[in-house]
Amino acid sequence: MRDRHRMSKFMLRNGARIPGKSWGITRRAWLGAQSFERPAQQLTFETYPHALDLVDRRIEVLEREIAALAQAEPWRALVGRLRCLRGIDTLTALAIAVEVGDFDRFGSAEEFMAYVGLVPSERSSGDSRRQGSITKAGNSHLRRLLVEAAWNQRARPQVGAELARRQRGQDPLAVERAWRCQQRLSRRWRRMQGRGKPRQKIVVAVARELSGFVWATATAQPLRRS
Repeated sequence: MRDRHRMSKFMLRNGARIPGKSWGITRRAWLGAQSFERPAQQLTFETYPHALDLVDRRIEVLEREIAALAQAEPWRALVGRLRCLRGIDTLTALAIAVEVGDFDRFGSAEEFMAYVGLVPSERSSGDSRRQGSITKAGNSHLRRLLVEAAWNQRARPQVGAELARRQRGQDPLAVERAWRCQQRLSRRWRRMQGRGKPRQKIVVAVARELSGFVWATATAQPLRRS
């Protein structure tokens, strides 16, 4: 991201704005057609795409290694089940697995929610009880992963081609729980949005419930009657 920002700012300083909203083929083709009159400018410009190419290659290598690791023991079964959930693919699933380690040390979904710091803080005085913002206790990296995954719950429930591919051959229990997860979290998002809640509060609330589904999926809890 730093390299992309340097490239963008260099182009703006030289009176050009990079087209498009994402760093895809269109942008790279446009950058490949740019040139500058002054040798120093041209040399500086050429270093930026080169730096981006190096980072892209490193990412490709790491992603291949991560995918191979996710298919190895002891992570294979757990990663496969977690990937059934919308918003959680290989990288996020493996990161959750290695950050948590043993899910069985949490006796309930609420314990896991507290571990990732997604439960509301509480202040009590006498008979009064007030809840505040989330505690942000525990594993901050794991909490960030769950919040990022929660943004995917904005859309209405559906199983697209990519998600169907991830679910193919997985435990039917995990697949059914993933579908229930989509339905519940999508409804929660729309209800809170209808009440005018800020998006950041919505996504944190959804991430809290998503963490419960992650725990239930990881520990193969029996499905409740819908």
